[in-house]
Amino acid sequence: MSDDPTRPEEGSARTLAHRRLYEGRVLSLDVDEVEEPQGVRATREVVRQQGSVAVLPVLDDGRLVLVRQFRYAVQERVWELPAGRIDRGETPEAGGRRELEEEVGYAASVLEPLTVFFTTPGFCDERMHLFRASSLRAVPARPEEDERIEIGVFSLMEARDMIARGDIRDGKTLVAVLLESERQPISTAGVR
Repeated sequence: MSDDPTRPEEGSARTLAHRRLYEGRVLSLDVDEVEEPQGVRATREVVRQQGSVAVLPVLDDGRLVLVRQFRYAVQERVWELPAGRIDRGETPEAGGRRELEEEVGYAASVLEPLTVFFTTPGFCDERMHLFRASSLRAVPARPEEDERIEIGVFSLMEARDMIARGDIRDGKTLVAVLLESERQPISTAGVR
């Protein structure tokens, strides 16, 4: 197995037939007939997406900044990290800085890459780049026209309690809070 999550493993699948069923502004949908390693032949439906970015904003006192907005696909208002797709020609870092400013009105002096992960590898090729933002300074927020964003500030302990209650169920936010829990000692995580 490769240590680089963005590189396919040796012996990756061979495409026997390809059909693009849909091409939109955010994603495309392909149906491929493939032969996978070890001779498995299958039909795979794959959502193609150009990549995304998420940022965990951490204030000087260790509190986390999250956003809540309505997500049509799950029909709920969801607490999550500021996030979005990477625009064509944009680096993940530039996308992270843009999303941080647009959604929560902060610019980061320090933007630290945490990890790159597949969001839903069973049917989607999306790679999410996760960053930790610190040494923040306020700038004007610039949400997109269709975004109605509520901003919340929580201690790490409050965020962990929100996970335990089921108030945070978004995957990228779960990953970020877990990574931040490893970074911040538990004795300071509950300071409110």
